[in-house]
Amino acid sequence: MALPQKVTPRCSGMLTEVMTPETEIQSEMHNVTDIFSRILEANKEIIDVLLEGDMALPKRRNAMKCLNGTYCKWPKSKSNLVEVPYTIANDFYSAEKAVIENAMKTISAKTCIHFVPRTNQLDYLSIENLLGCWSTVGRSGGKQQVSLSVHGCVSHGIIEHELIHSLGFYHEHTRSDRDQYIRINWDNIPKESAYNFQKQDTNNLNTPYDYNSIMHYGRTAFAIQYGMETITPIPNPSVQIGQRLEMSNIDIQRINKLYECAL
Repeated sequence: MALPQKVTPRCSGMLTEVMTPETEIQSEMHNVTDIFSRILEANKEIIDVLLEGDMALPKRRNAMKCLNGTYCKWPKSKSNLVEVPYTIANDFYSAEKAVIENAMKTISAKTCIHFVPRTNQLDYLSIENLLGCWSTVGRSGGKQQVSLSVHGCVSHGIIEHELIHSLGFYHEHTRSDRDQYIRINWDNIPKESAYNFQKQDTNNLNTPYDYNSIMHYGRTAFAIQYGMETITPIPNPSVQIGQRLEMSNIDIQRINKLYECAL
């Protein structure tokens, strides 16, 4: 599965809209679109080469067992912090870089994950303005691309979502015990998209299923027709799913459990 490498074009001197937590909260009053629906919109041209809409499998191996092992975790430093080196491409404007770095700081403030500018580390995140919003899952080795297109992806919640993928986490709706909490409406999903809803053999870290996770699909993800539900919470179908703004408390708890953070 080849990673999409096309660079997102932008008009010279034109700053695209960037979404900080504050502006996203303001826009929430008239925008009911969940984070993952916005990711799917940004990824519509490359959806066929991504897993579950925004995950790129690493070239060296299949990382589907990430949560069951340690090989794809980022290592701890001597200071007992998990340092994740990163670079940000030069074609992001300063305001866009600030939003990206603020999302990193939000994760760091609540976990032992510290995103640090790369010096000479071999394994690092390369944050680039490519086509769409996507990441590999967990540490894949060497230069590890995270795509944050300036057209739709430079948003606090979307950045957190992709960074959490890079830390080793999959979407909530594919966890191994999901059938106790959601119903997948297969008739509302195109056959060619059904693979995006297959359960994975995950280690759930003894945490509860989280409808409010920033990693959860919205109700209509990959629907065969606009507005059709592909995911319905059970037993209460009115439970809200599809995050819009920020990591949930359980998202934070999971990161801390996986990386054995002592906070």
